[in-house]
Amino acid sequence: MEEKKGMSRRSFLKTAAAVGAALTIQPAIDKVKAANVAFNGENALSTEKGGMPHRTLGTGRAAFEVSAIGFGVMGMTYNRSQHPDKKQCIRLLHEAVERGVTLFDTAIIYGPLTNENLAGEALAEFKDRINVTTKFGHEVIDGKGTGRQDSRPATIRKYCEDSLRRLRLDTLSMFYQHRADPNVPAEEVAQTIADLMKEGKVQHWGMCEVSADTIRRAHTVCSLTAIQSEYHLMHRDVETNGVLNTCRELGIGFVPYSPINRGFLGGCINEYTVFDPTNDNRQTLPRFRPEAIRANTRIVNVLQQFGRTRGMTSAQVALGWLLQKAPWIVPIPGTTKLSHLEENLCTLDFDLAAEEWRELETAVVALPVVGDRYNAEQQRQVGR
Repeated sequence: MEEKKGMSRRSFLKTAAAVGAALTIQPAIDKVKAANVAFNGENALSTEKGGMPHRTLGTGRAAFEVSAIGFGVMGMTYNRSQHPDKKQCIRLLHEAVERGVTLFDTAIIYGPLTNENLAGEALAEFKDRINVTTKFGHEVIDGKGTGRQDSRPATIRKYCEDSLRRLRLDTLSMFYQHRADPNVPAEEVAQTIADLMKEGKVQHWGMCEVSADTIRRAHTVCSLTAIQSEYHLMHRDVETNGVLNTCRELGIGFVPYSPINRGFLGGCINEYTVFDPTNDNRQTLPRFRPEAIRANTRIVNVLQQFGRTRGMTSAQVALGWLLQKAPWIVPIPGTTKLSHLEENLCTLDFDLAAEEWRELETAVVALPVVGDRYNAEQQRQVGR
């Protein structure tokens, strides 16, 4: 394979600057020509029209073919401090479509509601080319989150209808349960989704941050297409709590959210970074306190050192590590910057040997992660 040229995060920023602050002009950057890469000796990707490799989440009737890297829309309106205005966000989403991204992820609670509205306005015209997935479960009343979960059948049906309207769709490509409701059995949730599928309102379904046991119980009633949980080099619980093994055994896909650890593994966050207290959940997370950031920067340095000799940025190393883990894993990094979109998608141009990835893991494991990923209240909502 031809040796890749060096590619730093700074060079991406310079490239984007040269294109111009506005995205109205067609970028001079060439379209991403992603290679048909084989990770760990497996033909993990198939190349579809437009050159973007695809992967398949789920199996059998639950199979769902999507681009090998998706796009998390959340940060365009929610939990990520400042963001561009709506027109710029729409332009960037259109750029992602043009580069071959077919999987876009949002949720009712993001905003709340504003993220779905943005996705609907920006992406409805491409509904024959792409898939927008959304999530129910967090209770939203009068446009505000209550902090409670509500997955009663009637509520799921209402949220489904509301999401269809906001997303301007006739059917939802995939509807995730965002967090398990302790008062509603997984089997009851699965049956409600099965009924919505029969009515043509939902095509596939998934669950987020649930236990292996919950996955099995729900899958028995209605086949799951994907499980979505946080997964990256600084948070690997799904490897040891049975979730990934259960997905492998049952033929369920896996969608890692925050695959670059909320931007941290990209190397642009340091102990002096200020998060907007009104619109950024990172300021509430123990792992993003200044002392934790200072200690964990050693991990970023390992990724940068690893990538430097291979022409990869630390963000590309983080995404590439996830992609090589299994052919049914599809990360969904989010961004509000063209430079980072280009950077993320160019990860698909790299082909590293399994031995190299093991070398990276060994180096990262040697450095303890400082700080919990969630505060106590948020942690109680996961792994049910």
